[in-house]
Amino acid sequence: MVTWHAERAWIGAMADDVLIETDGDRITAVTAGVPAPDDAVRLSGLALPGLVNAHSHAFHRALRGRTHEPGDFWRWRELMYQVASALDPDRYRALATATFAEMALAGITTVGEFHYLHHRSEGRAYEDPNAMGLALVDAARAAGIRLTLLDTCYLRGGMRNADLDAAQLRFADADVDAWAGRVDALSGNDTTKIGAAIHSVRAVDPGSMARVAEVAHGSQQPLHIHVSEQAKENEECVAVFGMSPTELVADRGVLGPRTTIVHGTHVSALDIELLATTRSRVCMCPTTERDLGDGVGPAAAFVGGGIEVSLGSDGQSTIDLFEEARAVEMNERLITERRGIHDPVTLLAAATDNGARSLGWDAGAIAAGRLCDLITLDPESPRLATCPDVAGIIAAATAADVRDVVVGGVAIVRDGRHLGVPDVGAALKDSIEVLFA
Repeated sequence: MVTWHAERAWIGAMADDVLIETDGDRITAVTAGVPAPDDAVRLSGLALPGLVNAHSHAFHRALRGRTHEPGDFWRWRELMYQVASALDPDRYRALATATFAEMALAGITTVGEFHYLHHRSEGRAYEDPNAMGLALVDAARAAGIRLTLLDTCYLRGGMRNADLDAAQLRFADADVDAWAGRVDALSGNDTTKIGAAIHSVRAVDPGSMARVAEVAHGSQQPLHIHVSEQAKENEECVAVFGMSPTELVADRGVLGPRTTIVHGTHVSALDIELLATTRSRVCMCPTTERDLGDGVGPAAAFVGGGIEVSLGSDGQSTIDLFEEARAVEMNERLITERRGIHDPVTLLAAATDNGARSLGWDAGAIAAGRLCDLITLDPESPRLATCPDVAGIIAAATAADVRDVVVGGVAIVRDGRHLGVPDVGAALKDSIEVLFA
């Protein structure tokens, strides 16, 4: 049993002298206006719930700064495939550990890893068919953060041509039953949950989508799927199936309260209605969507329709959920020529509570019964020195302002230093350079 004391904390409202009592990894009581007891662990600065990164591809971190020549998403994908082909379980473990440690330094205490690098580069299974997924589990443990491993079904090369490209062979199981059998061998623990994912309407046929949904819904797992990231995907889906990707996944029983569509950049009013009526969720990844030139998603329409929006770092062009939250607002300002579209409290919830629900965790808030995942920001940093409230945090905070990170009542970052990975920059450099050697 540990008692934490925050000088100032967000507990649904800003409060001073907040006492946070815990038992094991959970918060048992939160009381504001209490002087720090002698035995309390002090949290200096401004305490927030741990941030939740609801959509990540850890291996994309190797692409940062290397894929910025002219082109579009499809050209970027070719370069991404090259990096994927260089990974094995040991290399993946090293890269993911460094990437997850970078996330921890940015205040991320939980990540949803959308995992589809399953097999050897030529498509043969490893001796343990889940070797790559287990490398991610090991990496999250080493970095000290929670993981929802969204094991992804990937079966075909495209909607018109089912043949897999050479680079896609390692992503694919033989069929949906082979995927289900492999995932059934995975198990979670106190800091790891096993979820399911459908890569996209390009990579999984409609019948197999329905089977994945049946498995995920039956076991009450989170289910994620890339939907309408590019306009080309929509055009092809309408041409082949006579309906949008959202309509197609709705028709196959994919949508529901545990389902999160990722991106949703190019969705119609009907698509949004389908998401709302099925109580599905949306994860937006604004820094990736702008990096790839994908477009600006209709966040205001999602929120207005009662659809919970979470946030993800996706392609790791930057790892900063404050920037993701800020970009939701700023991107829509650019296309609407209006300001103040989103309440800052709503944007903070997207980076915390909503993401936790999307990934199946009782985290995302400093409240009794929740997991004790906390971060602190330096309120005297040059960015936050005059920004004492949530509006100021959303307007100005960055990952560099994170000072302390606690996951399940255990400190993993103290005063801006990761306690398990002492030199995160060196770990990133070493794990990435070997892929390009």
